[in-house]
Amino acid sequence: MSGHVVVSKLKELINKLGLRMSGDFADALDAETAKLVERACKRAKENGRGTVQPRDL
Repeated sequence: MSGHVVVSKLKELINKLGLRMSGDFADALDAETAKLVERACKRAKENGRGTVQPRDL
């Protein structure tokens, strides 16, 4: 895992919602997070901006 998500905070949230987290969930979420950020950065660049903003999501 690259470390884009904080596993302890993720587990805390999932436990608070009454569920458990499988060992590979954090890795999958990390990969999806990276894809989302990459798409947002691409959109910001396409719009001539050097700053990624919420609207890029």
